[in-house]
Amino acid sequence: MKQGLRHSNRALREWVYAADSPLHGTGLFARRPISAGEYIGTYHGPRASRNGMYVLWVCEQEDEREEWVGCSGRNLLRYLNHALECNAEFDGLDLYAITDIAKDEEITFYYGDEFHEQL
Repeated sequence: MKQGLRHSNRALREWVYAADSPLHGTGLFARRPISAGEYIGTYHGPRASRNGMYVLWVCEQEDEREEWVGCSGRNLLRYLNHALECNAEFDGLDLYAITDIAKDEEITFYYGDEFHEQL
């Protein structure tokens, strides 16, 4: 599905930009129209052992064992905000559009049930 790995800010800038968000603080916005199913980029940064700002947790599965791994975001994808009705989702650390996203539309993803229950 991925056509080319995009994890550096340089590569991501052709697709997305960060700006003030009506949802929360800084958000991530589409620089160009993005079609449903299209690869947007890869969340990139060092592994994290604790929760914190810009830490994305993903479940990695080896054999029969599941392990939650944190990634402390260092690229533009760290500005993604939460929305119940989101337009993107992660497959591991790779972000894909799940609906068509218009130019200048904020890109959001669902943080998960645990996050939603704390609101």
